Amino acid sequence: MGNSNDSLKVLRQFEFNNKTYHYYSLQAAAANGANDIMALPRSLKVLYENMLRHEDGVAVTPEHLTTFYSAVRAKRFDQEVFFHPTRILMNDSAGIPLMADLAALRAAVARNGGNPDRINPQIPADMVVDHSVMVDVSGEARAFEQNLDIEFERNDERYRFLRWAQQAFDNFRVVPPGTGICHQVNVEFLARSIWTETAGDRVMIYPETLLGTDSHTPMINSLGVLGWGVGGIEGGAAMLGQPITMA
Repeated sequence: MGNSNDSLKVLRQFEFNNKTYHYYSLQAAAANGANDIMALPRSLKVLYENMLRHEDGVAVTPEHLTTFYSAVRAKRFDQEVFFHPTRILMNDSAGIPLMADLAALRAAVARNGGNPDRINPQIPADMVVDHSVMVDVSGEARAFEQNLDIEFERNDERYRFLRWAQQAFDNFRVVPPGTGICHQVNVEFLARSIWTETAGDRVMIYPETLLGTDSHTPMINSLGVLGWGVGGIEGGAAMLGQPITMA
């Protein structure tokens, strides 16, 4: 997070509780060439901060940073916007195939003499197991417990794989069956709104952003977290550290 080219010279810092935090300032960007950026809606300000933080001269260039406002106002982008999410949220229907792909990559690396432990999600990835539920029992006081027992029995192999994956991979957490619906668990328990991360000798602070494979992922926008729904392929690319393109 601290590797931005920072062509607009907007990296700033503040102290809180005797600790120094670094951030990319939108006010400084507006003063240094990104005219009228402060007039953007809050959602686009979050996206713009994301661009400032990931300026590499290739995907995000100084020209992108200085022309972002006019392009938004004209509703026309000549180039795609590259978005780097803070984390990814998956349901089991999309997430299990993605983790199986990572397991296959580890096997391929091992066969070729490499270290398979190097294959991990590059950003935090949460999987909420909520797409395997079925109602076999109803109208009884213990219907929930009985349905959950049947679900575990029916999906024994899949769930054993997820238990292994959570132990084997870094940056990967599983919210077990019976806990709740994916987007609800995300809003109530997983979202942070603000993230901090150590980059070299700096502690960076920045807005949380999210990609999710569940169609209700954007519900997280109600907490001020920029959430974007994607398919499994885009989710897998993001999990491997690749940006998502927006036009």
